[in-house]
Amino acid sequence: MSDHEWSRVPIGLDSRRWVTRRNCKVVLVVVHTVTSGQRLMDTVRLVESDLRIQVVFTIAPDVFSNGVAEFVGGLGAVVLPWEQSRNQRFDLAVAASLGALHEIHAPLIVIPHGAGFNKLVAVRDGVRAVGDRVAYGLDPQRLLYDGAVLPSAVALSHSSELGRLGRTCPEALSVATVVGDPSYDRLAAGLPHRDLYRRALAVEPDQKLVVVSSTWGPASLFGRWPRLLHRLVTELPRQEYRVVLLLHPNIWFGHGIWQVRAWFADSLRRGLSLVPPEANWHAVLASADWIIGDHGSATLYGTVTGAPVVLAGFPRDDVDPASAFGGLATVAPRLSPRGSLREQLVRIAAEVEPGHYRAVAEGITSAPGRFDRNMRRLIYRLLDLRQPATIPVTAPAPAPFLVR
Repeated sequence: MSDHEWSRVPIGLDSRRWVTRRNCKVVLVVVHTVTSGQRLMDTVRLVESDLRIQVVFTIAPDVFSNGVAEFVGGLGAVVLPWEQSRNQRFDLAVAASLGALHEIHAPLIVIPHGAGFNKLVAVRDGVRAVGDRVAYGLDPQRLLYDGAVLPSAVALSHSSELGRLGRTCPEALSVATVVGDPSYDRLAAGLPHRDLYRRALAVEPDQKLVVVSSTWGPASLFGRWPRLLHRLVTELPRQEYRVVLLLHPNIWFGHGIWQVRAWFADSLRRGLSLVPPEANWHAVLASADWIIGDHGSATLYGTVTGAPVVLAGFPRDDVDPASAFGGLATVAPRLSPRGSLREQLVRIAAEVEPGHYRAVAEGITSAPGRFDRNMRRLIYRLLDLRQPATIPVTAPAPAPFLVR
């Protein structure tokens, strides 16, 4: 379809709504979950202020689609029904999950929806693989469709992922490109603002901040040790410690915001603070004195901060040992349900030396500080447009806010 024809393509529910600028390229952002939508915004902002590009959104079918309509609707963007999106052509599509993408008619960029490719998934019958499980996002059952590579570009965070992709889906190597990691860059840019973030979190100068992070599912910290938060706010003196909880959006929207707050009502009365699913979690991690987590991405990103990262549950069988998470499992201390939590945290802080997690953090991205430049270059290449003359710079995360 020519650029001129694109100026006449309907882009909304109302067929009288048109792309009004001639020679306008249309980019479709495919949102499966709130998590993937948040991740995609790091990419979408790279084309802001470019009058040659119109961005539209669609909600792809997904088992964890709760909350997505509210997330996308809150952007004030044009949102196409999935049925309309799968029956139109676009100049480019971007996604951070892999379901139903074969129905989209556009050059497609696939980015990770978290910190690289860490979690193992079962291989479907009839799919070629080494072993019976493979890292989600590097697997042929999602990257290939009818024997052909589905994406036009697979965006990787680290050069080591090229080797892993070559072992699991060598057909996709020709479209793989290392761009870096936007969350790593945003978190690193915010570290100099740690004091500002701590003030926003109401952490007093003589207090220590304990950040607890849980991904979703029965193998998560919340799934295996739901009473940990109650113990922390009970055992840690309130005048000396603040406890803040980061929950994966799938927990918030899978169970309902009211239910999550109800489950933690007693702990909230005892001083626990919750980070809402729409709030900025980078700044919370940058503020921490300890980070207690599981196999969720936020735990891995915590290694960038220099704070002690403590595992309170880690399902080794669900994590690719070749990933950065596999490296974290070998060096991170464990929190035990037996004994004093306060004594364990104090001991861990004394034992963890500076640089303890450096190798793990370096495994997150091999292009630190370069995501914006690399991803923008990729987008404009696939759109066949000249890049703007500006140099994109990663801004630090804004100050966080909490639910108390």
